[in-house]
Amino acid sequence: MKWFRCLLLLSMILSCEETNREVDPASPVNDSLSQISNSSLIVLGTIQDGGSPHIGCKKDCCRALFEKPDSNRKVVSLGLIHQGKTYLFEATPDISTQLKILQTLAGSTNEFPDGIFITHAHIGHYSGLMYLGKEAAGANEIPVYVMPRMKQFLESNGPWNALVNNHNISLSDLSAGEEVSLAPQLKITPLLVPHRDEYSETVGFVIECEAKKILFIPDIDKWEKWELSIIEIISEVDHAFIDATFFYGEEIQTRDISEIPHPFIIESMAMFDSLSDSEKNKIQFIHFNHTNPVLEPGSAAYKKVVGKGYHIAHPNDVIKLQ
Repeated sequence: MKWFRCLLLLSMILSCEETNREVDPASPVNDSLSQISNSSLIVLGTIQDGGSPHIGCKKDCCRALFEKPDSNRKVVSLGLIHQGKTYLFEATPDISTQLKILQTLAGSTNEFPDGIFITHAHIGHYSGLMYLGKEAAGANEIPVYVMPRMKQFLESNGPWNALVNNHNISLSDLSAGEEVSLAPQLKITPLLVPHRDEYSETVGFVIECEAKKILFIPDIDKWEKWELSIIEIISEVDHAFIDATFFYGEEIQTRDISEIPHPFIIESMAMFDSLSDSEKNKIQFIHFNHTNPVLEPGSAAYKKVVGKGYHIAHPNDVIKLQ
């Protein structure tokens, strides 16, 4: 097992090296997976639900990736290691690889996490649960933390209700604004956010672990629609992983952008422009559409974001929480 873990770590570290990636020396993120500790947060994916390359895409941003896929282009997810236990945030279509990475880094002999937290019922955020069923893993009572409408959706619709009925997963209730204590120094609090809630409500999470607070909001319509202040919440946390689906509206030409509202990166940066350098340094943009130019570290968009003191989340980034 030890040799396998070392080999996997080495391959992942090498795969995430980018010769043209601009690195801010003040970045709070450790770029090397060798920084894993007993309490660590790992970025397991950064891409919007549809993945990259994207189905039906004929753009240059996808063409080369269809021919030569990038193993780092995984759908948005965070992993948490804390005192021998692991937790997964979002069950994505890439859950098989993401769980293997998380459990291997934790040194766990268990293939499954101690809990999965789901933000909402859009495909990139919950559809990975299907791999826990009898057609695949045949898992046993994996705790899945969900809000009331999300719980009802899973219990009332196939094939998801088969996971419940066959005891592959065990649904645990979340309530907006109420913390869940997983350990003396680990608490998770869901925050309701406005989004396209066709099947469930949508939440972000505040993760309190050891002495650190992490904000995770991969999806929201627009900051102005939220009853809470994103600026105030950023002031209360140490790191903020926030929705950056689109850099600007012009990158979508085949669909009505008003039907898929998200805060554009340029809008968020304008809103955060008056923040101090230390506050900007907390912000990690994540959940990138396949068209988003910041996915290319050498692009003008990427350089603009980093040059203003913000950060672009990358797969295999690590934040030590102790």
